[in-house]
Amino acid sequence: MQSMTQRRVILWGEQIDNGNVRLPGRMMEGTGKASVKASGSCRLTQAVTAQRTFLWGTRSGTRYVQYKRNVLRKQRHWEKIVTAKKKKRKQEKERRKAKHAEDKGAAHQHSKRVLKAITKERLLAAKEAAPWLCVDLSMTSHMTKKEISRLAAQIRRLYGSNKKAGKPFWICLTGFVAGSPISEECFRMNDGFSNYLMDTTPESYLDLFPLETIVYLTPDSENALQDIDPHRVYVLGGLVDESIQKKLTLQKAQEHSLQTARLPIAEYMVKNANVKNYHSETLAINQVFDVLSTYYETQSWPEALKAGVPPGKGYVLQETAL
Repeated sequence: MQSMTQRRVILWGEQIDNGNVRLPGRMMEGTGKASVKASGSCRLTQAVTAQRTFLWGTRSGTRYVQYKRNVLRKQRHWEKIVTAKKKKRKQEKERRKAKHAEDKGAAHQHSKRVLKAITKERLLAAKEAAPWLCVDLSMTSHMTKKEISRLAAQIRRLYGSNKKAGKPFWICLTGFVAGSPISEECFRMNDGFSNYLMDTTPESYLDLFPLETIVYLTPDSENALQDIDPHRVYVLGGLVDESIQKKLTLQKAQEHSLQTARLPIAEYMVKNANVKNYHSETLAINQVFDVLSTYYETQSWPEALKAGVPPGKGYVLQETAL
């Protein structure tokens, strides 16, 4: 009877004895040995094939197993990435659907034409019952072409905010002379400017309204604005001044003995430490309007200032600073 070490295994034409690959050959019956009688080149090829196929601790087998593990690990990693992307896309799709349903519910599923008509009706009603906001464009001679372009962009943002407001103002551009640099920039930069629901006139606000109804808003005023009166006309100086010509709007208002006011930034906000140590109460006209519009709807100065005063001005609400 043959021992375990002498047992022979014949597979794919190769003879493997005790874990060692031998060249296939004629079996010598009962001896556990093989004699090689075939041609050397053919049998050597078969031996190499067997060594690569049966990876029992050989060096080539170790490399193959390691390669196999790397492939499986990369495949599992890629499957995780694909699964995560699918999950993220699904969540984003559900979020968009929920937002779309919410928007449709808020708009009562009105068509764009109906919504446009509602906006037009709301704005025209403001002309009769809401406060008026005039942008004084008589100071554009103090500005460069770049500053005039920035002012035209601010007018566009101001009008856009007013259209979306639940309680809009009526907007009036005074000192708006046809063919002037500011007129040309407004038409060039703002699509549909001729269809804006607001008044434009070359006349001065001084000639349009009683002086006792005018409140000139300027950051240099000593009087903080307490409330918004729908029977008043609030005037903003249409001035983008990168060189900061101080008290220009205040001087103009004082020349005509007009009532002046500033936003109550000092009353509700405090200076916030920043790297540049920069603090300014001078806002763009659209930012001032955002404050006025939010206050007119909420009757809350903290909410209004939070909505209109950007963090870059160096101010935060008092309760936030605590």
